[in-house]
Amino acid sequence: MAEIPGSEIEVNLPDVSTAQRRRLLEDLLRGVSRTFYLTIRVLPASLRQPVGLAYLLARAADTIADTRLVSPGQRLTHLLSLRDQVKGPAALEPLQRIQQGLTDQQSLPEERTLLASLPALCSLLEKSPEPDRSLVRWVVETLTLGMEADLTAFPPEDSGLLASLEHAADLDFYAYQVAGCVGEFWTKITMAHQPALKGWDGEHMSKTGVAFGKALQLTNVLRDVPKDLRIGRCYFPRADLAGIGLSPEDLLDPAKGPAARPVLVAWIGTALEHYASAEEYLIAIPRRCLRLRLAVLWPILIGLATLARLATNGSWLDPAHPSRVSRGWVYRTLALSGPCAYSNRLMRAWIGRLRRDVESAI
Repeated sequence: MAEIPGSEIEVNLPDVSTAQRRRLLEDLLRGVSRTFYLTIRVLPASLRQPVGLAYLLARAADTIADTRLVSPGQRLTHLLSLRDQVKGPAALEPLQRIQQGLTDQQSLPEERTLLASLPALCSLLEKSPEPDRSLVRWVVETLTLGMEADLTAFPPEDSGLLASLEHAADLDFYAYQVAGCVGEFWTKITMAHQPALKGWDGEHMSKTGVAFGKALQLTNVLRDVPKDLRIGRCYFPRADLAGIGLSPEDLLDPAKGPAARPVLVAWIGTALEHYASAEEYLIAIPRRCLRLRLAVLWPILIGLATLARLATNGSWLDPAHPSRVSRGWVYRTLALSGPCAYSNRLMRAWIGRLRRDVESAI
């Protein structure tokens, strides 16, 4: 297949107009993630395309990995194919095979649109400037490694089987692959676009960003324990459960919640340690970077509030009693956060109150 001389862009990828780019990075993004869409919209303008593009490609990969009407083996094939296309140079035919193999299996129209948009998304990626292109490729590739691990380490969702991670280090590494790497990406991409961050120690802030990402992922893992158990996935390490005389299968019984609570509490404690790094990350952003501060503040507040609800949920193993903050709570929090983001004292006070809510419950 011919390539444009001096370019890695395959000529059969579609050109993306300004209007099409806006539809992808605004309308499509809003359709597949209302909350994260708000985070991206509050970012400085120069960051919206690389961050939004990374999210949409990762979301497409996640859609592939979660299409339960297709066998895990087929999903893995499509996932690895998308990874290859993201690594580049992309070609139209493999992307169309992904679309043809999976689009009709999606129940949500937004996810069908997302898969149909893969050629345009890869075209935007390949035409992105450096270092944006390399950073987006790296983070999406790393995220797909975590998705690959889910497809290979756990049984098919409807098999009736259950598997678990073995050790705490396995959960820590998984948290890095599916979220910690995002904190590293976020640090590098913002430093590349924001002159106000030129004084940052890139290595230190990347490590802090990794901990930030792990905090958010552990929150998701702990919140989703009942749901994940019922598709055959136990992210609590088997060794942790054995230490209190339980097996992963025991957790399918909601009545085992009190007996399993020591493991829950221990991992909430680990998440809180990571949230301390997230707070450090937030305070390191200069006050004048209000948009960037808000984009970091919001997930911290939502994550800690979710942990507080989980810590007080006596039925935390019951899928009928999820530990979630309401959409109304989220929107009120976003509305109140603007003035606080200018003040380190106010942000610390708000975060501190939420931390104490969690700590008092465990």
